[in-house]
Amino acid sequence: MSTPSLHQPSGTSPQGASSAPIEWAQPARQAAFHQWLDAQASAHGVLPATVRAASADASFRRYFRVDTVNGACIVMDAPPDKENCEPFVRIARLMQDAGLYVPRVLAWDEPQGFMLLDDIGAQTMMDVMNRVDPQANHGLYMRALDALLALQQSSRPSVLPAYDEVLLQRELSLFPDWYITQHRQLQMDSTQREMLDKTFQTIVQRNLASPCVYVHRDFMPRNLMMPHDPAEKRLGVLDFQDAVYGPVTYDMASLMRDAFLTWEEDVVLDVTIRYWERARKLGLMDFEDWHHDFGAFYRAVEWMGLQRHLKVAGIFARLTLRDGKPKYLADAPRFIGYIRATASRYSELTPLLRWIDKMEGTEPAISLAFPRLTPNAGGPG
Repeated sequence: MSTPSLHQPSGTSPQGASSAPIEWAQPARQAAFHQWLDAQASAHGVLPATVRAASADASFRRYFRVDTVNGACIVMDAPPDKENCEPFVRIARLMQDAGLYVPRVLAWDEPQGFMLLDDIGAQTMMDVMNRVDPQANHGLYMRALDALLALQQSSRPSVLPAYDEVLLQRELSLFPDWYITQHRQLQMDSTQREMLDKTFQTIVQRNLASPCVYVHRDFMPRNLMMPHDPAEKRLGVLDFQDAVYGPVTYDMASLMRDAFLTWEEDVVLDVTIRYWERARKLGLMDFEDWHHDFGAFYRAVEWMGLQRHLKVAGIFARLTLRDGKPKYLADAPRFIGYIRATASRYSELTPLLRWIDKMEGTEPAISLAFPRLTPNAGGPG
């Protein structure tokens, strides 16, 4: 997997235009790009002189906006030696078939890594959200749930890669490898390493116990678009190229425990309950006691979110230290806060909480939402 799609630094989006000039490290690629773009004039009405930067990406992808005789399109620049666009094209088709509003691929030069896409929106859900009054965002979150449930309902096994133990563990390893060792510059002793390995194994076992669906893998407001057409009630969906077949809990954890936005728990609970109510009517909660016990489902979401937060803290450290993108690490405290909040609820995670508090110099987190002793320690509570 390439760098997961936690792509947009503050103030940018793949569909948001910018006045910044397009810079090219390689003149040969610049020339190839303009030659390819010129060729789109006759086929798609592109006006090459209007191309401008839209955003950079946490990976090696870049996005441009270009006008056409009928509106605008988005251009993806993805060097083929660093980015594989085949999953994007394949999964875009899968999501279209599921009824989601995603960009159509209008042209694709696979050998050179250039792609022309529909411009499905200029503002993200994040751009239009009310940060002061969470209830004002109710309609937006319900539209997000519409998209998520449509995706999950369309799920079939053996279509997308499995979010299996190997992948979950590989993602978790980013936390000690990049956040602890590289960012915090701490060396773990054998006791600490054993604690972390045991904790990671518990996290993976709990998450693998959940039923599986299609997982977007970065389902959050910065990847959901407000359509240009007011008659289009669906939110646009982007950054789906890393989609997998895995725990049904993952995308809800992504949506409500956002990389760049934190809500109080009453807001998180409200939206998650509404998802659960709709999902169980669709048969997506037919697992153990989830159908009638929201608490059991919510605990599973927390454990899934914990895996994601540990992974993302490692990714943000790697983006800063290896890739020279320091804006991401500025959001790492948000993820440490998520980790501490979840670890404070469950007795199995007390050693992890103590280690995090020691490393970060923080006070133990206190949560009143659920007791820390979790029933059924072998699987989702």
